[in-house]
Amino acid sequence: MKRFAPLLSALFITLVLAGCGSSGKNFPSVHIPEIKSGVTTQSQILDWFGIAWKEGTRNGDAMWTYQFDTYSAVGQDKSKELVILFDQNQVVRAYRYASNID
Repeated sequence: MKRFAPLLSALFITLVLAGCGSSGKNFPSVHIPEIKSGVTTQSQILDWFGIAWKEGTRNGDAMWTYQFDTYSAVGQDKSKELVILFDQNQVVRAYRYASNID
């Protein structure tokens, strides 16, 4: 049985690590209270948060998504997401932030 202890330990560690992971790119949330619709510019957002994890359009307006998710076999999954919609003048039209991390 002692011969199998290292094998069983390695198998257990592999199973635990296989149940852990992340997706997206972590981003700082300190500037989120500073975002103001109709005021904050696209360049300010880029300075504060870096390049968006996903970019797209909605009704012709640019939409940037910052997202970070962590998954764990042990403990609670964590996520945070910031979605920003810009108008034609590259100013924030609207944004949404949700997180169970901060």
